[in-house]
Amino acid sequence: MSQFRTLDQADLNNKRVLLRVDLNVPMENGKVTDATRIERVVPTITEIAGKGGKVIILAHFGRPKGRDEKDSLKPVAAALSQVIKRPVAFADDCIGDAAKAAVDAMKGGDILVLENTRFHKEEEKNDPAFVEKLAALGDIFVNDAFSAAHRAHASTEGLGHKLPAYAGRTMQAELDALSKALVAPKKPVIAIVGGAKVSTKIELLENMIDKVDALVIGGGMANTFLHAQGINVGKSLAERDLADLARRIMAKADDAKCAIILPVDAVVAHEFKANAPSHAYGLDAIPADGMILDVGPRSIDRINAAISDAATLLWNGPLGAFELTPFDRGTVAAARHAAERTRAGKLVSIAGGGDTVAALNHAGVAQDFTYISTAGGAFLEFLEGKILPGVEVLRAN
Repeated sequence: MSQFRTLDQADLNNKRVLLRVDLNVPMENGKVTDATRIERVVPTITEIAGKGGKVIILAHFGRPKGRDEKDSLKPVAAALSQVIKRPVAFADDCIGDAAKAAVDAMKGGDILVLENTRFHKEEEKNDPAFVEKLAALGDIFVNDAFSAAHRAHASTEGLGHKLPAYAGRTMQAELDALSKALVAPKKPVIAIVGGAKVSTKIELLENMIDKVDALVIGGGMANTFLHAQGINVGKSLAERDLADLARRIMAKADDAKCAIILPVDAVVAHEFKANAPSHAYGLDAIPADGMILDVGPRSIDRINAAISDAATLLWNGPLGAFELTPFDRGTVAAARHAAERTRAGKLVSIAGGGDTVAALNHAGVAQDFTYISTAGGAFLEFLEGKILPGVEVLRAN
């Protein structure tokens, strides 16, 4: 983390600290149903408050087009107060008189949530005048929202050019984990990339080939690669028009000496539903009217052997239709094997993406991985090798 400024370099005492966090949590009937994202930012909030800083929280919620009370952060501020077990004040705007009055009333150690930044269209446009209005409320900018760091918005990137900018502890943990996996990893490195479509992960696959020693391809994506090799995949989900692209990726991997690990057998059903009758087939015997819904037992053995050989694992996307039993077996088996090796201190395991986190939770092993990213799009763009504006602005010059 030496290339980024962190809270270790910040003088926080009695400073107004504009803290950008991710509070985009699931809600039902005005109540937060999953507080994971709130819990993740508690260490940064308590550290700033504990060092005498005035914690002024900036966040977005939903995708409002202007002010919309259903997207207010007020109930989220109440949930934060419950999680952190401290009073949390709320201002019904993020700029202007209401925000200024709330900030002016703060003492060192106080916590304030400002209303949804996206109630102002200027936020997503990174409008300079809007950035100035936000910056007027603070002395220091701390970004702890890695999940929004791929957006060059006023509260994620613009403020970093107006105020001294630092990474919060959640941002620091994310950048630490990703650096361990991609910048200076323990070798050999393996990546598991799954999910439905190759078309959504072309850049990820192409970037991974240059970074890893072996690349496991699973899920519906694998069917496209199998089809490109002339294997009949029946009625399985496959992007048959991307066969040339799949062959190009395999040729590039060959040149880079990156082993591509595809299924060698498959679990096939005739209906896409839980507990549909299914059977494992070799790739030369997939029924013409069947659908591949999971990797087969020999493929699981092969994937687990690759995990056993690795020192670092990056995982994005499930190996099969894990949300339907029994088509979760491949994903669960690989996840549990990776978790076991992580617990034994033999593997650095880093995973991210919505489906991936859900799959690892389903397997009961999310807590055993070295690091789980809840960032979604930003995690994927980092793996694709893209510049993240909200990260770049935190670089130590």
